Amino acid sequence: MLRPLAIAAATLTLAACGGQGTIRDGGVIAARSVCPQLAIPAGTGSVTLFDPAGSTASSAIDVTATITNLDGSCFEDSSSVVSTATFDVIASRREAGPARSLTLPIFNVAVQGGDAVVAKRIGQVTLNFAAGSLSAEAPGQATIRVNRSATQLPPEIERELTRRRDPGDVDAAIDPLSQPAVRAAVARATFEQLVGFQLSGDQLRYNVTR
Repeated sequence: MLRPLAIAAATLTLAACGGQGTIRDGGVIAARSVCPQLAIPAGTGSVTLFDPAGSTASSAIDVTATITNLDGSCFEDSSSVVSTATFDVIASRREAGPARSLTLPIFNVAVQGGDAVVAKRIGQVTLNFAAGSLSAEAPGQATIRVNRSATQLPPEIERELTRRRDPGDVDAAIDPLSQPAVRAAVARATFEQLVGFQLSGDQLRYNVTR
């Protein structure tokens, strides 16, 4: 799943492409993964429900829920790269009342190049509060499928990244990603899988301003 890119004397490229690298013959070998990077966008990892609805007073907080333990697995076949995120949703409620079931919407997004949403799905996680319990927990899972061809670098870009650079070469210490065309091609071949609560505008504003 990790594709090695041999890049001489370009430590910045290792950080930009991600993965682990080793020094070999005066250069850096960076491992670039075709697997999407997994993350929870800022402000979407928690949700607060109020009772009465419309109030944002602390005394009106009904339920709070948080996404945690985000992890992922990835595999590729002849045509696709498939990434599956697993996570837990933990929640607490204000009063330990009767048994209660609560379903929360979760978004699952594939992003290309850092800013282009290429697919989005809305799923659900159902929490079951036992009678007399203040807390509940439930597992969640979300999967995206990306065309394998979209994760591949154009041959000319891969040649530029992997060509040998000897210490005496003029560009031996120049990061290939400083070239706009190379940087743009790597970005286009890089995907993210983003998971979070599907929030209303008011819920998102509450999260980012509290």
